[in-house]
Amino acid sequence: MMPEAILGISAFYHDSAAALIIGGDIVAAAQEERFTRKKQDSAFPHHAISYVLDEAGLQFSDISHVVFYDKPYLKFERLLETYHSFAPRGLKSFLSAIPVWVKEKLFMRQMLRKEFEKLGCANPELLFPEHHLSHAASAFYPSPFSEAAILTVDGVGEWATCTIGAGNGNRIEILRELDFPHSLGLLYSAFTYYCGFKVNSGEYKLMGLAPYGIPGSTQVEKWKSLILAEMIDLREDGSFLLNMDYFNYATGLTMCNDAAWERLFGVRRRKSEADPDQNTMNLALAIQEVTEEVVLRLAKTARQLTKSDYLVMAGGVALNCVANGKLLRSGLFKDLWIQPASGDAGGALGAALAGWHISLDKPRQPVQGDRMKGVLLGPEYSAKEIGKVARRFQASCHYYDDFAILCEEVADLLDAGQVVGWFQGRMEFGPRALGNRSILGDARRADMQKKLNLKIKYREGFRPFAPSVLEECCTEYFQLDRPSPYMMLVARVQEERCNALPEDHCSQPLYTRLYYQRSDVPAVTHIDYSARIQTVNKAVNPRYWQLIDTFRQRTGYGVIVNTSFNVRGEPVVCTPEHAYRCFMGTEMDVLVMGDYLFRKEEQHRHEDREYWGQKYELD
Repeated sequence: MMPEAILGISAFYHDSAAALIIGGDIVAAAQEERFTRKKQDSAFPHHAISYVLDEAGLQFSDISHVVFYDKPYLKFERLLETYHSFAPRGLKSFLSAIPVWVKEKLFMRQMLRKEFEKLGCANPELLFPEHHLSHAASAFYPSPFSEAAILTVDGVGEWATCTIGAGNGNRIEILRELDFPHSLGLLYSAFTYYCGFKVNSGEYKLMGLAPYGIPGSTQVEKWKSLILAEMIDLREDGSFLLNMDYFNYATGLTMCNDAAWERLFGVRRRKSEADPDQNTMNLALAIQEVTEEVVLRLAKTARQLTKSDYLVMAGGVALNCVANGKLLRSGLFKDLWIQPASGDAGGALGAALAGWHISLDKPRQPVQGDRMKGVLLGPEYSAKEIGKVARRFQASCHYYDDFAILCEEVADLLDAGQVVGWFQGRMEFGPRALGNRSILGDARRADMQKKLNLKIKYREGFRPFAPSVLEECCTEYFQLDRPSPYMMLVARVQEERCNALPEDHCSQPLYTRLYYQRSDVPAVTHIDYSARIQTVNKAVNPRYWQLIDTFRQRTGYGVIVNTSFNVRGEPVVCTPEHAYRCFMGTEMDVLVMGDYLFRKEEQHRHEDREYWGQKYELD
């Protein structure tokens, strides 16, 4: 008899996804955006569902339960009560949102059934865990811990914006909850908006910009004090109340009251795409440090309530790897584990796991390490499929019978300063590229960060890049004493590798400061000597490990630059065709897909360059 199959889905807000577990084992998971090429696609995840079923060799009729990642009725209740509480404010937002709910989302069960009909004739049982329970399940059940404190922090689910829980065996108990409109995630997003970035995607940029602020400066300390005095009433246990006079997100169409913020901080909201000035950098640092303090206080409370030595985390705020790194270094817990797909996409996985362990009361099976399989849960493409793409585009490529020889060739190319598209095996689930849908470069090159941002990714030049380092070599380069396989922790570069900065460094313009060579791995050393680290394990990703190890044998350095295989505004590539088109449309030097190495011919290079140049208004 086939083990029970459970499908988890997230949809209709942002970052729709599907995840499949069979007999409690995580089999496949993917975001809808990777297939439709619509960034943060919120549509029902037809393509993702089709993929996870195909990966398992199942039909939709084989699914026993479908688990949706939140409770729509509770969310609707929150909307009605919020509009009532703030009335008459928010009428325009009310008239925009409520008809959609009355027409569609209130009848979520019926709407889902209609979508299921398109997948096949079946009537699986539908389950609806609460949003933050889905996050908690995604954090605890795949973790390596048999018991742990659980911290979930995001924008908002139904009512909850933050929960503290306890996991033990197959049970999860929610111990504390903070409710809307008081939200750390929405506070951070409001600053994202005011600093000129896009909400729900620009938070990474704000976190990357914060180290350009001047720590301990009069302005940063003043703004932190103003945030804590005027915007957020932070308690010792990490709970807080927001002063909603400064925010519009509860009932409005924007994140914040611009006029009130301008009066408080004395600076106007930055226009999108304008170069950040020092005010913007200092404001980013101020809210980053406040966020870190809130997370630390919440973690302390979780420790006190659960008495656990271990902490697991999920929710969008758990992707703030700077805060995670400080939490780890605080010593509050012996260890922590963060769900690599911490956002709403990961809610699909958490929903499926909640259905299995909570609704069906199935026990957890002991495993070595975590259960995420290196988060390599997406589609894989054969040599035959890659070869078809090569023939269709008449690509210039070479097939290698021996992967070791291919690694030697690529290591030589990296050593020579070339940028390599690296497409291998199963696609990653979640926002991080971890060596299967990646763009790679030499971390030793001072010009690599600038080249990758401006000529490959077509994005803001201040944004940092992450290192991929052999797990066994991590402490040679970074002040981190444990694996970090999912790029969820920030740590400092080892002191002996760092260079001193000029005394007037902080007074220099942004890009003058940025391009000082801070260490012997400058391409992955951020302005504050930090790095967002990915450790590569030989057993989890043997091909990626072999490439980096070959580079180490060639150069003496077991670390390279790794960034996601996409350009600004596009989802990470999924298929060989996506990868080839992205490769030809940028200034990447070579592309490796499976055992094929692709080079560029000038005619194709110029044709695709023209297309991408028009799309992104390149110079």
